Amino acid sequence: MPHLILEHSSELSESHDITALMDAVFDLASAHPVFAAAPAAVKVRSIACTNVRSGLTPETFAHLTVKMLSGRSTEAKAGLAEDLLRLLHTHLTGVGSLSVEPVDMEREVYRKRAL
Repeated sequence: MPHLILEHSSELSESHDITALMDAVFDLASAHPVFAAAPAAVKVRSIACTNVRSGLTPETFAHLTVKMLSGRSTEAKAGLAEDLLRLLHTHLTGVGSLSVEPVDMEREVYRKRAL
């Protein structure tokens, strides 16, 4: 735990280095104080979206959802979101919309199996 999921316009895979971005997101999350207790549990993935409509020009986007177990303060989540948004901005220049959304997962109901 946590899961960091980047949804993005599919054309960004051709114009930007998404693999390098995923590596940077992983490194930031693994070292961030919000997840410092469990850096080995960080999981990062990306999903390219082929059918995108937006009122922005350019019509490109990247949205990073950060799913984490509940219990962190609003301030801690906001700091993490700011750090990740800055990272997205560094790697995804010229993209129409960048956003980060921390989402709490209920500790009482979350289940996991790992080898």
